[in-house]
Amino acid sequence: MLDRFRAPRPDPEDVARVKAWAAGALGLGEDDQITVNEIACTDPACPGLETVILVMRAGEKTRAVKIAGSLVALTRPLVEKAVQEQCS
Repeated sequence: MLDRFRAPRPDPEDVARVKAWAAGALGLGEDDQITVNEIACTDPACPGLETVILVMRAGEKTRAVKIAGSLVALTRPLVEKAVQEQCS
């Protein structure tokens, strides 16, 4: 059944692009993982859409990097800066 209230899923190519930027900026290895999701934030203080990058390094706590805005609007410098600032 079609869920008319759910936002469409992000394009897998956009997700892969952002994952690659984040992994490169952090120098992640084979045992590390990244997930990228776009969420609609209902909090009035939120920008509407937010991109959340989960960085899961082997043996460390998972870190959530939140970037205001849509996944497709992200740029490489923005992603690199956000993950470096929030994961260091």
